[in-house]
Amino acid sequence: MERKELARKIERVCEIMRADGLYLLQYIEQLSWLVFLKIFEDLEEEFRLEVEIEGKPYQPIIDPKYSWSNWARKDMRAEDLANFIERELLPYFKSLHGTKEKELISSIFAEVRQHMRSPYALKEVISMIDEIDFTNPEDSHALSQIYEELLMLMGKEGGAAGEYYTPRPIVRLMVKIVDPKVGETVFDPFCGSCGFLVEAFKHMKQKKTLTASEQKFLEESTFYAQELKFLPYLIGTMNCILHGILTPNIQRRNTFEENVVITPAKRYDVILTNPPFGGRIGKNLQNNLPVKTGSSELGALEFCMRKLNKGGRCGIVIPEGILFRGGAYARVKKELLENFNVHTIISLPAGVFAYISPKGGTGPKANLLFFDRTGTTKEIWYYELQGDYTKAKPIKDEDLIDCFEKWKDRKISENSWIVPVEEVVKNGYDLTAKNPTKKMEVQYPEPEKIVKSVLEQEQKVIKILEELHEILESYG
Repeated sequence: MERKELARKIERVCEIMRADGLYLLQYIEQLSWLVFLKIFEDLEEEFRLEVEIEGKPYQPIIDPKYSWSNWARKDMRAEDLANFIERELLPYFKSLHGTKEKELISSIFAEVRQHMRSPYALKEVISMIDEIDFTNPEDSHALSQIYEELLMLMGKEGGAAGEYYTPRPIVRLMVKIVDPKVGETVFDPFCGSCGFLVEAFKHMKQKKTLTASEQKFLEESTFYAQELKFLPYLIGTMNCILHGILTPNIQRRNTFEENVVITPAKRYDVILTNPPFGGRIGKNLQNNLPVKTGSSELGALEFCMRKLNKGGRCGIVIPEGILFRGGAYARVKKELLENFNVHTIISLPAGVFAYISPKGGTGPKANLLFFDRTGTTKEIWYYELQGDYTKAKPIKDEDLIDCFEKWKDRKISENSWIVPVEEVVKNGYDLTAKNPTKKMEVQYPEPEKIVKSVLEQEQKVIKILEELHEILESYG
């Protein structure tokens, strides 16, 4: 199936759900769990074949009665299908337990609802999803891209996309810089749609041919994440499975509930994340952080610092305010520079995150901060990305090629420079990206504006002279 045809099919499914009265977040949820069940039947078949090749009997994760083909393709009335889903199918999945896979499925369906009102519309949607062949690599890849485009549409829902989606070019750049390797653990404490886990998985698989033990570790013991809200948890888990991470270790929890003042229960080799901007940490949870703060962004930075293994590496999206603010912010940055190697800060134009601005603005000004736990900071390489980005003109991978190429050799140029840590300390731990080449630039007004200003000033002088002349004449 060509991508355009697949895109039309998915859009048609969404149109049916919209016409049935569902709003965007509802039909994203509805689409996600239906697609999940369709895909999982194919995964079960793969699991069965692998086990039977070893000469062992296979115990299905899902009772065959509830497998996709046994109900989605069954010739039953639309009303009976809707009743089966509501009264039998969803309760069954919510009650699964006993194995890691069953627990994962149960957690996915814990809060799932059947949102569609019309049984006939529901049956049509199921029929259309059934026509997609997820075992076809082309269909699977195309659908994953379309699925991410649907996530971006959440920007129309009052900025809701900020909880789910980080632009994939930004994610891919961060993954390349942090460079997670097979055998390391990867953690996203604010995972949303799990874009960082998915791109890290792709990056690691492309790096080398895996042994059987490496493949097992990659699938089962590499990827960890946390997400507080149900819908991004559902979408993130779905996104992982769609891209080949079959049993991601994703927990439904408030990340700030863990006390990281004491030694954390678990640390990770790689942390990649985009924490929520503008959130607040409850007073009862602020004691869980070394420096008390109500700012979710600053708290996220503290959390990542404490959860990083020795020798570990972190890439985090942070708002501009963290870089220049004092007080609690300065105390956290002091510890960061003294106990970690902050090697890179990439300044992004505000429009990169325009998709999370509910009123069509440019979105927050953000930076990419990279540090590792290998010692103290000596110097920081800065890069200032230029460009005008909007919802209609999002950032692309090619826009970041120059940044990555210069980063590899820490080159100094018109848009990249190095700052010694002593200068940062002298300036009160201000980490703001201040391009030194711009200090040499004098911004002259346009010639038309200069001429207009001169004429205005000359007219004022003439008026004053005329008034003075009148005064002198009055005195003879």
